[in-house]
Amino acid sequence: MSTVSSLPFLKSSLLMRPPMGSITPRRGRRHTLPASEFRCLSPEDAISVFEIEREAFISVSGECPLHLDEVCHFLTLCPELSLGWFEEGRLVAFIIGSLWDQEKLAMDALTLHKPHGSTVHLHVLAVHRTFRQQGKGSILMWRYLQYLRCLPYVRCAVLMCEDFLVPFYQKSGFKVQGPSDITVGPLTFIEMMYPVRGHAYMRRNSGV
Repeated sequence: MSTVSSLPFLKSSLLMRPPMGSITPRRGRRHTLPASEFRCLSPEDAISVFEIEREAFISVSGECPLHLDEVCHFLTLCPELSLGWFEEGRLVAFIIGSLWDQEKLAMDALTLHKPHGSTVHLHVLAVHRTFRQQGKGSILMWRYLQYLRCLPYVRCAVLMCEDFLVPFYQKSGFKVQGPSDITVGPLTFIEMMYPVRGHAYMRRNSGV
C-alpha cells in the first residue's frame, strides 16, 4: 500500500545548494526536528493519540470514539489509513481510519478492519487543545482526503458524527446520508460520505 510520505504534497522541500565559492566551513551539526510534519501514525503514537482524543471528546460527549486498545488495534492493522500532524516532533492533530466493505456503517465497523473493503471509515479526528481554533482540523482533513485519492482501492470515505459537527464536515466536501443506524448509549449520529472516486473515474476504469 502507498504511504503518506510518498505523496508530493507531504514531502519536505529540497534544500537549495549555495553557489560554488560561497560554501562556508561546517560547524557543529545541529539536530533539529522539522517545524511541521505529516505522516502515518504507528502503535508507538497510540498513547499521545489517546490523550488528545480523551481530552477532546470526554468533556463534550462523555465518550471516546476509540479506547486505547482500539487505537493500538487500528494503528497495528492499518497504519496507512491514519495521518498525524506533528509540530517540532509533538503530535498536535490526527485522523484514524480503517477499511469497511459496505457504504453504510454498522456496529461492526466500530471495531473491525476489512482489508478487502473499498470504503474508508473515519473513526476519529481530534486536535490538541492548544492548537484548536486555528483551522488545523480542516487542513488535516483536506490533506487526508487528498491522500486517499492516491490509494487505488479506496472508493469513498464515510463517518458518523453528532449534529453540531455536520457543518464542519460539509465544508470538507462530505454529504449527509441520513441518520446512522449506530447509537452509543444516548448518543445518536448523522452519517456522512465523501466520494473519493467520482463517477467519471469509475467509467474511465470500468472498460465501458
